[in-house]
Amino acid sequence: MYNKKYKVGVFGAGHLGKFHINNWLEIENAQLVGFYDPHDQTAAEVTEKYGLKRFESPEALIGAIDIADIVTPTNHHFEMCELAIKNGKHVFVEKPLAYTLEEGKRLIEMIKEANVKVQVGHVERFNPAFVAARKYSLNPMFIEVHRLAQFNPRGTEVSVIMDLMIHDLDIILSLVKNDVKHISASGVCVLTDTPDIANVRIEFNNGCVANLTASRISMKKMRKIRLFQKDAYIGIDFMEKKTEIIKMKGDHDQDAFSFDIDVADGKKKTIAIANPKILETNAIKEELSAFINSIENGKPVIVSEIDGYLAMEVAHKILEKIGNNNAIALQ
Repeated sequence: MYNKKYKVGVFGAGHLGKFHINNWLEIENAQLVGFYDPHDQTAAEVTEKYGLKRFESPEALIGAIDIADIVTPTNHHFEMCELAIKNGKHVFVEKPLAYTLEEGKRLIEMIKEANVKVQVGHVERFNPAFVAARKYSLNPMFIEVHRLAQFNPRGTEVSVIMDLMIHDLDIILSLVKNDVKHISASGVCVLTDTPDIANVRIEFNNGCVANLTASRISMKKMRKIRLFQKDAYIGIDFMEKKTEIIKMKGDHDQDAFSFDIDVADGKKKTIAIANPKILETNAIKEELSAFINSIENGKPVIVSEIDGYLAMEVAHKILEKIGNNNAIALQ
């Protein structure tokens, strides 16, 4: 049994906002009281489909809720978060945390002062394939990432780094937990005024290296990460929701498929291949449920504002590198 139902308001009822609305309606300890969206056509569609009340201003909605779910375009994240935080509301905000690093820093300070909970919508942390992989000891020293998508005008107010690659930056930072030593990056603006395709190499102080490719102008879709560490390889397919573990066999790997290989001096090693069972879960519902449960139980959120800011910080460093490289190329 839950102590209470938390009143939720959705700010931004576009493509992703509708997904959030669908999921809030299924969460037992949430009461979706309404939404705010400045676009009349979008608002009319949502009101007709869900029977939800449209609030005429963000301020009006803030006054009626406990939790603000901010699913607006990125350039409006700061103003919506600021309004909610200053009114003592808990905030779930879609990634990235804010449009600029300065906005991100200001939000962090506000959150400290207001003593509210804020979670950033890095949804891949809740992808069941990644959740399954996290049950293993992950200590990668080389990481390879491909995140490819077909072109969609939605989300192009930011670069492919902030739109797509930031998912993987958050995943990598959550695994490596080490300071970035060096970044190399190249990117090209193809269909928009910001990079639509980029390749990045990140070197960490502990020796880990991550190579990332992100594109929003691909013919096919792909969301894969490969982790290489001592005695193990872990492949995670976020799109197909599959995980593969290839590692040196241990006592706890009795159920894995295994075979022997010859190594130096005539010795043999046993390799185990495991495909963990992937639970069929809805990642958006899982992240929203986790957030509301962290409020209910007074526990830390899974993806904090600090996590969101760190991913933003690396993303901005990448954009700076790309900008510098492109400037040199044009000279």
